[in-house]
Amino acid sequence: MSTTRILVVCLGNICRSPMAEGALRARIAASHLDGRVEVDSAGTGGWHAGEPPDRRAIACARRHGVDIGGLRARQVRSRDFEDFDWLLCADADNLRDVRRLAPVEARHKVALLLDWAGTVPGGEVPDPYYGGDDHFEETWSLVDAAALAAVERLSTRAGLGIIVP
Repeated sequence: MSTTRILVVCLGNICRSPMAEGALRARIAASHLDGRVEVDSAGTGGWHAGEPPDRRAIACARRHGVDIGGLRARQVRSRDFEDFDWLLCADADNLRDVRRLAPVEARHKVALLLDWAGTVPGGEVPDPYYGGDDHFEETWSLVDAAALAAVERLSTRAGLGIIVP
C-alpha cells in the first residue's frame, strides 16, 4: 500500500504547524499506521525559513513527550501540491493563501486541519505567538486532539485500502 503524505500549514511554520507535525508524528508512530503516513509542515510566509520552531512551542511539545526541536521552518512550495495527499491549514487565512497557490486540480487536497480531522468543524487553531504558555498549551490541546482523530480517520480509510483523497 502506498504512503499517505500530510503537510500541515500555518503562517510562519514556527508555532502551530510544527506542533501539529509533532503531535501527528507521535500519534501515528504509536498506531498501526506507523510507516504508512508521513507528515511535514510549512508556512505560507518564508521569513522564518531554516529556523527551528519557537522556543515556547518546543517547550510545550516537550512537556507532552514530543521533540520538535530538530524541525526547521520552510515555506509552502509549488511541488507540495504534487508531493502531498493533504495540505491541512491552521486557520482560514492560511487556507485561503494555500488555495490561491494550489493548481485547480489540487484544491481538493487543501482543508482546515480541525475540520478535516473532525474535531472542530470549521474550526481554527489560534496563533499562540503573541501569547504566553497557556496559549501554547491551548494550541497543543487542539492539534493533539486533531492528531488522535486523524489516526482514527486514516485507520478507517486504511481498512478500506484507501488512505488518499
